[in-house]
Amino acid sequence: MKNYEYIPEGSNPLLERFINTIMWDGKKNTARKILQETFIEIGKKSGGDPERIFTKALENVKPNMEVRPKRVGGAVYQVPMEVKPNKQISLAFRWIRDAARSGKGKPMAKKLAAVLLESAENMGPACKKREDVHRMAQANKAFAHFAKY
Repeated sequence: MKNYEYIPEGSNPLLERFINTIMWDGKKNTARKILQETFIEIGKKSGGDPERIFTKALENVKPNMEVRPKRVGGAVYQVPMEVKPNKQISLAFRWIRDAARSGKGKPMAKKLAAVLLESAENMGPACKKREDVHRMAQANKAFAHFAKY
């Protein structure tokens, strides 16, 4: 198991992007410290490799489809569309971050570790958000032909 006392800058582009997502008011060192503590917490709780759990959670939260509003002839339809890979990652990061921030009473590192562990098992609020988005896209499949406009 790797030592997560210090995550070197630029070590993993995906981790750097996640650090930028959880960063608030430009405080990158604080965000980096939160991620370090999160990985230590994941290592304690699961006993597995925190980086592997992080990527598994990310894969489970990434959406394949989303609905986007399209205006056709004066009416606005929710049209299901495929999500590009870059946006999939951005949405997954945002949903994981927001799920962790919504929890109250614990330090951010512990909340983030809990959300990542739940997401790795395909449960929790971030995965529920993805399921809701997929359900909405499935329900509006009748308007898929508007995607070409």
